[in-house]
Amino acid sequence: MPGQTIPSAFDRRSFLRMGGVGAGLLGSGLLLAACSGGGDSAGTAASGSSGAKQDFGKIAVQLSWIKNIEFAGEFHATENGYYKDAGFSDVELLAGGSGSTTAEEIIISGKALVGLSAPIATAPSIIKGAPLKIIGTTYQKNPFCLMSLEDGTPIRTVADLKGKKLGVQAGANNTIIDGFLKANGIAKSDVTIVTTGFDIAPLISGKYDAHMSYITNEPILAAAEGKKPVVLGFADNGLPFVAETFTVLQDTIEQKRDLLKALLKAEIQGWTDAVKDPDKSAELAVTKYGKKANFGKDLDLDEQTKEAVAQNTLIVTADVTANGLFTMTQALIDENIKSLAAMGYSIKAEQLFDLSLLEEVYKENPDLKVSLPVPSASSSAS
Repeated sequence: MPGQTIPSAFDRRSFLRMGGVGAGLLGSGLLLAACSGGGDSAGTAASGSSGAKQDFGKIAVQLSWIKNIEFAGEFHATENGYYKDAGFSDVELLAGGSGSTTAEEIIISGKALVGLSAPIATAPSIIKGAPLKIIGTTYQKNPFCLMSLEDGTPIRTVADLKGKKLGVQAGANNTIIDGFLKANGIAKSDVTIVTTGFDIAPLISGKYDAHMSYITNEPILAAAEGKKPVVLGFADNGLPFVAETFTVLQDTIEQKRDLLKALLKAEIQGWTDAVKDPDKSAELAVTKYGKKANFGKDLDLDEQTKEAVAQNTLIVTADVTANGLFTMTQALIDENIKSLAAMGYSIKAEQLFDLSLLEEVYKENPDLKVSLPVPSASSSAS
């Protein structure tokens, strides 16, 4: 927003907030740390049989961004005692925000047992040798979009892109926009890429036609300024990939399988509550868990509530209603692999995903699979 300045290391809209392509900078020292075991904050309880309730002690979970509505499920899991019921004395939620350190790096260093990230971050790390896997995903759809304005040059379809100026943030977002254009058969010469920041002011002033945005954020900001946003979502237009994934070390899957399953159960319970009650989710984010988290300032309750509603459109799909939160169909997995290839990362599904733990959790706890209403597209702030 005009006049707002956020240090570049904390730029919210950069994909570094979800791990980012900076994960490709992993050094051999961190890979050696992964092979030699993690630190105390990663959790020390050994995994045992899944019979009697176990004591998994304290673990740390690395969030992909500051403590806001994006982690409503984690807030509910803490508030409602789901982590404790699962056998954890404490689950420390580590705020993200610094683009210089990725969730992948933090997991590998042993500072956190689990990290919230995305395939666009984890895949490059694995390709470079990091022993990581994704074991589930909160967002079935990534939140990236191109936002234009109804009273400007509305871009409603991919075909409308030709000849347009697109405001794109430097760094990781360039990789994503390149993949989006490639996936849709649009040459870069068919559009003009304008390097911009994360403020929507240049779009509003007409310096370019569309602003690379998050469906859950910039459209809400534009509406607050009296504008009618037009949203072209990447997930529904040629570049589907998941986000807010649960990423762990392969060694953790092998050595602490019951611990991870217990965590997934608590997360499912927390996110079930979050999806069902956006108002309560926003209240927890603003008044308790994310208080003063917005770079020293409080979050805005109205905005967080609207983001919670918009976020549900990324979390709950017909497949999730049928199969359960965090699950991925084979078709969705295949789409992610194809999207990664469009962005320049060639990787096999079995190298990136291991959803067997989630399958076991639902088999052992069938009551976790509850009916969740699929939000309509009009539920988002578009």
